[in-house]
Amino acid sequence: MAAPAVVIATRNPGKVRELAELLADLPLRLLSLADFPELPEIPEEGETFLANAVAKARQVAALTRLPALADDSGLEVAALGGRPGVHSARYAADRTAPLPPTDEDNWRKLLQELTGVPEGARQARFVCVIALALPDGRLFTARGECSGTIASEPRGHHGFGYDPVFWLPEYGATMAEVGLEVKNRLSHRARALAEMKEVLRRLVAEGAFSGPSA
Repeated sequence: MAAPAVVIATRNPGKVRELAELLADLPLRLLSLADFPELPEIPEEGETFLANAVAKARQVAALTRLPALADDSGLEVAALGGRPGVHSARYAADRTAPLPPTDEDNWRKLLQELTGVPEGARQARFVCVIALALPDGRLFTARGECSGTIASEPRGHHGFGYDPVFWLPEYGATMAEVGLEVKNRLSHRARALAEMKEVLRRLVAEGAFSGPSA
């Protein structure tokens, strides 16, 4: 019998790789929105990470008739009043530009806004909320956080998003320098997914994913 399918509700290849690595020990066949090119873009219009994750998971589950796993995550910087927050992926967006901002556009804007802010006042945290929606309407959520500071300049070539400027004091390195193995132990997404994995494991054992397969 084929492993049951779960849709990761994103087209971000970096996020898909991370989640696939973290879920590799579960008997699941992981798909992503790239496997469903006919699906429309799902806007993130919520004011919280929880609202966005739940909306994405529910919409994708309804459209694909498969269990859907969605996350909304971002960076909260204390000196900026919690910005960029839920707008992290679009922080440097320019309505006059034809394309969405790149990761580099976003972290460069962040560094610019923190110009002159001393090292001791650059505290930040990554936040991730993961939602799992089943076609039968059931919903499960989990949350994870990772604390650090914002470096004064980018370092490292691993990861994506704000990883090059997110400094981990206990490692003396940015998230983009520590590599995927370490990141998958301490990141906000890893911590949220560790909690969600127990839910997934239980649902697999109960046969909750035995509906239609892709």
